[in-house]
Amino acid sequence: MGEEGTVSFVEMGSGETERTAAFFTGLFGWRYTPMEDGSNGWFETPGGRMGLHGNDPEWGMVPYLRVAHIESAARKVRELGGEAEEVVAESGFGKFCNCRDPQGMRFGLHQPE
Repeated sequence: MGEEGTVSFVEMGSGETERTAAFFTGLFGWRYTPMEDGSNGWFETPGGRMGLHGNDPEWGMVPYLRVAHIESAARKVRELGGEAEEVVAESGFGKFCNCRDPQGMRFGLHQPE
């Protein structure tokens, strides 16, 4: 397992999943795997998986930082004046928590399986 605080996952938010998937598979040759709902999926990149979800109101990339204990890390985000949503588990990926720092910058916490 990597070190605490290293980038362990990246999530892309897009307006149109199919267009974004076609662009990055064309640009880098990444393999894209859509999920059943059609608006979400992931790329297989040389550095690991990168998530993609469509219809995102805030397009862009969000880094997820590795933590050993996601619930206590989310609590610390709140104690330091940031925002942390509820922790969610994704089968095959681990646990995630979407966060914002005190100025509103998006980032996430990730506890791999």
